[in-house]
Amino acid sequence: MKDLINKLYRNHSIIYKGLLFIGTIFLIVYLFPKSGKFKYNFEKGKPWQSENLYAPFNFAVKKTDEEINKEKQSITDNAVLYFNIDSSVETKVANAFQTQFKNIFTDSIAEFDLDNLFNTGNKIIKELYQFGILNEDYKFSESKLVVILDDRVEKNKTLFSNLIKQDKVVAVIDKELSNQNLLKYKTSFVSLFFDLVEPNLSFDKSTTDKVLQEEFNKIVYARGSIEKETLIISKGEVIEGDKYQILKSLQSEYESQVWNQLNYNWILFAYTLLVALALLMLLLFLRKYRPDVFENNTKVTFIFFNILLMVFITTLVVNYNSKYIYVVPICILPLVFKAFFDARLGLFAHVITVLLLGFIVPNSYEYMFLQIIAGIVTILTVSELYKRANLFISVGQITLIYIIAYFAFFVIHEGTVETIKWETFIWFVLCGLATLFVQPLIYIYEKLFGLVSDVSLLELSDTNSKLLKELSNKSPGTFHHSLNVANLAEASANEIGANAMLIRVGALYHDIGKMKNPTYFTENQSTGINPHDELSSKESAKIIIDHVIDGIEIARKNNLPDRVIDFIRTHHGTSLVYYFYKKEKEQQKEVDKLNFSYPGPKPFSKETAILMMCDSVEAASKSLKEPTSTKIDAFVENIINKQIEEGQFLNANITFKEIQSIKKVLKHKLANIYHLRIEYPE
Repeated sequence: MKDLINKLYRNHSIIYKGLLFIGTIFLIVYLFPKSGKFKYNFEKGKPWQSENLYAPFNFAVKKTDEEINKEKQSITDNAVLYFNIDSSVETKVANAFQTQFKNIFTDSIAEFDLDNLFNTGNKIIKELYQFGILNEDYKFSESKLVVILDDRVEKNKTLFSNLIKQDKVVAVIDKELSNQNLLKYKTSFVSLFFDLVEPNLSFDKSTTDKVLQEEFNKIVYARGSIEKETLIISKGEVIEGDKYQILKSLQSEYESQVWNQLNYNWILFAYTLLVALALLMLLLFLRKYRPDVFENNTKVTFIFFNILLMVFITTLVVNYNSKYIYVVPICILPLVFKAFFDARLGLFAHVITVLLLGFIVPNSYEYMFLQIIAGIVTILTVSELYKRANLFISVGQITLIYIIAYFAFFVIHEGTVETIKWETFIWFVLCGLATLFVQPLIYIYEKLFGLVSDVSLLELSDTNSKLLKELSNKSPGTFHHSLNVANLAEASANEIGANAMLIRVGALYHDIGKMKNPTYFTENQSTGINPHDELSSKESAKIIIDHVIDGIEIARKNNLPDRVIDFIRTHHGTSLVYYFYKKEKEQQKEVDKLNFSYPGPKPFSKETAILMMCDSVEAASKSLKEPTSTKIDAFVENIINKQIEEGQFLNANITFKEIQSIKKVLKHKLANIYHLRIEYPE
């Protein structure tokens, strides 16, 4: 049992990756749409490239969206409007008219006119309430059929134009008075009816909508059927008109039928295999070409998390409305990976993610083509993410590529630009704006996963930062040395294509441990007093060696990233504090080298190896007396060759050719620092 536990502990990293691999596969497959995939790809207006296609089963030919929308519009145009009537209003108004009429029209009016006026008033009431008076000014077509309901029972049918709007009451009064030659009483009549008339019709929206929906439900979405074994399309035949609609119907029917039958488990298994293959390719890529990333479980988790996040967001958008699919900023993925790793890994992971998304999105070929091209443009254009102008320019280029590619695809499919959906271009612009969110996202990822981007490195390289200010105050000589090393290391990194920003930051902080005992290091001894004179060689060596440990402690206390701390740990490798070792050896025959050796580890990357070379060369260059080009060349060669002989670079992925290039840079830089001139003959 103990052996099993030890074995599991030794292989915990691989076990974790396996669990992460399986978990990611499960989640991605779970997010996939629950449908099969039609095995044929086809496009409208293009020839059928596969063999002759026969109907595999009976299926209905669906109407096009245009046909269905046309039917719905026709039903909407001819839909009946329902109004509720309050029958008591007419009686109430008639009774009120009889009462008020006697008060307004006195006996001084001729009896004939009085009777005529009274009868005309009753006639006006009957005309106003024949169908009813509307309570609002509804904007319906005059030719719309109206059903009037009294307590939910149909009472009358008419056209909407026959219903009286409140602003038409005066016109009805005017018409009736004119017919009876009683216009001289118009003012009194209008005043009377203004107080009496009440609306009695209100629009019944719920009933109208319910009846309309019932009519929609009667729509037949199929316009025929295809029998099994019927030839649908022949090889080379152009896909257009009915042929295209039949193929679309078969595709829809096939996908729903396949998933709902007994093949469910097989399709699920097939999806799992494809997703596993895609993610396995990513893991194999990391293991072969990015072993440092593969060995770091946090970084592998970060990569898988981002891929899963993109699949999740895309699934949400597709389930909501697939027309918004291009709003999802997929190009954030290569930007993030390039910021934390490199362009090659960013592009590879982006392609894998787009291939997975092909199972989710409609028009998968078009989508994958657009996203892969956009990803390539992202990788090629964004060179320095920490420069805001570069990001804005790149986002503009990405958006332009989206628009051009979509326009080309649309013309290929439709053969015209007249029906192009211009709103899609707005989605691309929104996608570009969403891509700008990469800056705060990188900051969030740095805090969550403990990673370091160029943006953070730029902030750390500021010599006005708290820690570097403290270094310059406590150890001015060390600070000046660190600046010189940073310049040498940055130039060397640029020469061989290493991460210049990272190595500059590493160089600025590599000696911060000297702040603990600054006067024990020669560059800070301004008074001419050397405290080592009062110590034994072993004690002096310990103080010198401890600046590495002290530096790590200070760095962790100030929350410096691990990638920067690596430079502090490795900048002396396992080398000897040679001066005190030699001094001790002069006094004793047997000397333990471990007491005079740095704890290591040795440099394990190009950047840490470069820093070790530059640090040693810059520090030792202070001892050169009357430097010449010849002396500097020999001096650089001796120091770096000695480090090679000691095996300090065995763990770093740096070649002899690159070391030669670094030597050349250091020689040139030192020559400039010491202002060497050509030696003229005497």
